[in-house]
Amino acid sequence: MIEQETRAAAARPGALRRATPALLGYAAVRALGLLVLAVWSAARGTSAWTLLTARWDSLWYTRVAELGYGYQVRLPNGDVHSNLAFFPLLPWLERLGAALTPLSAAGAGFAVALLASLAAAWGIFAVADRVYGRRAGVCAVLVWAVLPVGIVQSMAYSESLFTALAAWSLYAVLTGRWVSAGTLAALAGLTRPVGLAVVAAVWAAGIAATLNDRPGGARRLAGMLLAPLGAAGYVLWVGHRTGGGVLGYLDVQAGWRNGFDGGLAFARFVAARFTSVPGALAGVALIVGVALVLWLYAAGVRQRQPLPLLVYSGVVTALALCASSYFGSKPRLLMPAFPLLLPLALALARARMPRPAAVLAGVALLSAGYGAFWLNGSGPP
Repeated sequence: MIEQETRAAAARPGALRRATPALLGYAAVRALGLLVLAVWSAARGTSAWTLLTARWDSLWYTRVAELGYGYQVRLPNGDVHSNLAFFPLLPWLERLGAALTPLSAAGAGFAVALLASLAAAWGIFAVADRVYGRRAGVCAVLVWAVLPVGIVQSMAYSESLFTALAAWSLYAVLTGRWVSAGTLAALAGLTRPVGLAVVAAVWAAGIAATLNDRPGGARRLAGMLLAPLGAAGYVLWVGHRTGGGVLGYLDVQAGWRNGFDGGLAFARFVAARFTSVPGALAGVALIVGVALVLWLYAAGVRQRQPLPLLVYSGVVTALALCASSYFGSKPRLLMPAFPLLLPLALALARARMPRPAAVLAGVALLSAGYGAFWLNGSGPP
C-alpha cells in the first residue's frame, strides 16, 4: 500500500509542472555556458563542437560505440590505455542514436548528454523538493548548473547520464519504490565505476528499512538484488575478456595509473605545489576546496539528510578524493555528488529575494566564462 501511494504521488500530472521553474532555469544556465563557449572558441579559432564531442574521454566513448571494445594505446613509458576502462551504457546509447538518427556517434553522445542533463536536473529537483521543499529544489538545480565545471554537463561525457540515473534512483529509494531504485542503480553501475555509490545507498537504505521492520520486504529485497547487477556484470565481463578474473578491471585501471590509495597520492600532489609561490597559491586553493567539500558533507550530516543521500555523496566523495591519479579531474568527478550542494541550496532558499537570484546570476556568468576558458585550455584530462 505504501509503495502504491508513493508511486502514485511521483506520477501525479503536476510533477513536471512543479519542476518547470527549475528546468527552465537550468536550461538557461547551460545555454549561457554553450553560448559563451561558442563565442570564446570562435575568437580563438577553435571548434566548440570538437571540444564538446571529440576530445579527451569523448573520443574513447565514440570509439567504443563505433568499433566496440578491444582498442588500446601503449604509451612510451609502457602504460597501456585500454578502452575497457570505459563503462558501456553511454557508448550503447551513442550507437543506438547513430543508428536511429542522422547523427554521428559523437553527435548522439552530445544529444544524450543534453537530454540526460535535463533528466539529472529534474531528478535533483525531485530529491531536494522531497527533502526540503520546492524552493530548495529549484536552488539545488541552479547551484548544480553553475558549478565551475558545469560545462561538462553538456559534453559527450557520462557524468550527466550517471547523475540522472543516480538522482532518480535515490528519489525512488526515498519514495519506497525499491524495484525502480534497484533497476536505476544497475543502469548507473553500467555507466561509471562510481555506480558503486548508488548501490551502497540502495543497500544502506534497504538494510535500515529492514532493521526498522518496515513493510514491502519482498520488493525491497528485489531492489537490493538488482542494484549491483550492472557494475558487477561489466566488471566480471572485463575480467573474463582479459583473463584477469574478478580483478581484471583493476588491472585495466592500473594501465591508466588509476587506483585507490586512500588519498596519499593526492596529498603528495598538493604538498608538491608548495615549492614555488604560484604553486603555493594553487596548493592553498586545493586545500580550501577539499575543506569546503568536507564542510558541506558535515553540514548535510548536521541537517540530517536522509541516509541514502549521505551514503551516496560520501562514497562519491571518497572515491574522487582518494583516487591515485588524474588530480585535475577531481572537481569533475565530484560533480555527481549533488547532495553536497543541498546545504547551499537550503541557505539560498531561506534568503530573501532578490539576493539569491542575483548571486546565482553572477555565479552563472563566472561559470560560463570559466568553462569556455577551461575547455580552450587544459580542459578535462
